[in-house]
Amino acid sequence: MPAELLKRIRARTAVVGVVGLGYVGLPHARMFANRGFRVVGLDIDPNKVRALNEGRSYVGSVPSSDLTVWRREGLFEATSSYAKLRDADAVILCVPTPLAEDGRPDLSFVRDTARAVGKVLQRGRLVVLESTTYPGTTREVVKPELEQRGLKCGQDFLLAFSPEREDPGNKDWTAGKVPKVVGGFDEASLRAASALYGAAVDRVVEVSSLEVAEAEKLLENIYRCVNIALVNELKMCFDKMGIDVWEVIEAAATKPFGFQKFTPGPGMGGHCIPIDPFYLTWRAREYGFETRFINLAGEINTQMPFYVVERLKAALKRPLAGAKILVLGLAYKKDIDDPRESPSWKIMDLLVSKGACVAYNDPYIPKLPKTRHWSHLELKHVKLTPATLRAQDAVILLTDHTTYDAALIAKHAKLIVDTRNVFRGVQGNVVKA
Repeated sequence: MPAELLKRIRARTAVVGVVGLGYVGLPHARMFANRGFRVVGLDIDPNKVRALNEGRSYVGSVPSSDLTVWRREGLFEATSSYAKLRDADAVILCVPTPLAEDGRPDLSFVRDTARAVGKVLQRGRLVVLESTTYPGTTREVVKPELEQRGLKCGQDFLLAFSPEREDPGNKDWTAGKVPKVVGGFDEASLRAASALYGAAVDRVVEVSSLEVAEAEKLLENIYRCVNIALVNELKMCFDKMGIDVWEVIEAAATKPFGFQKFTPGPGMGGHCIPIDPFYLTWRAREYGFETRFINLAGEINTQMPFYVVERLKAALKRPLAGAKILVLGLAYKKDIDDPRESPSWKIMDLLVSKGACVAYNDPYIPKLPKTRHWSHLELKHVKLTPATLRAQDAVILLTDHTTYDAALIAKHAKLIVDTRNVFRGVQGNVVKA
């Protein structure tokens, strides 16, 4: 079965389907289209499909000019119809894996997508899940959904897991440069998935099973979650001692071995670190194991927005009710337009709930997006001018975008609460949080 598929992959005549055209899926479509593969991109959002087919990109790492080239050369088509995937030789699933309200993994997107793909899947094709999830998902959830129409995994189609490793805003490590870890249902699946990614990325790392590949991605994010929690806890501890945690970190980072630099912040953000570790926590409980490190890290990082607001309250020396507060930065990290799981949401919500008059500025997010959890927030985006800064009782720097003029802010703001050490060395009106 894999011989013909491998032949098409090596000749770059294979058609690649990408389901989910967000911050992960669209860069993957770019990765394959730029290597000469014809890509069929599917998304259930008709606005995204329309934008892409009109040559307009909404993801910063994918230039609109690329879309124009692909369309001219017949390399890319966006659609909302799963029927279009009938011709795909390989289908890559890049769909969300959020947490439910009760903290359990929400695999509805994965399950629904696999079921829909299974209805049009043809013999001899490859399906790859990239969505971060707990070990066992590909085998126990995706495989049965794909097999509902009667096809058998390993006999009629191939199945693999390859965790996404997107880092939005990172210009050094783009999709094609980051090594791809691949685990297969069987040897044939592993060979096919390795060949597919090997035609588009610089390096493929093969592992022995689907579960190892799934667990590997969780380790990556748990590692960051725990270390970020550590420096966040040290920030609060050293603050009580009158010690600058940022100076401590910079000094420790001079050690050329045995130490990796992590920096504190206002809380966890992004689509990975606040969510993915708790997929393993849930799975571990099924085996009677409690992941204490992960749980503690989650508790510390979740408390950081409350700590920031308390630092503001103490520095303001007046009630928060009626105070004019300007939040700088909605994105979860600098120089990107992604606000998913950003701690800024919680901080703004806390301030509004305490009666503060809150406005925000983010050069990458000029309009407050509607979300499932924060749709009740209606905040105005304001321009960053001397007059705007002087009108505020306090400014909170939550995202350290490089476009922010620190000198301008320091000169005109009455009070700055700095969560990212942007205003280091500034005396008088700066409080670190």
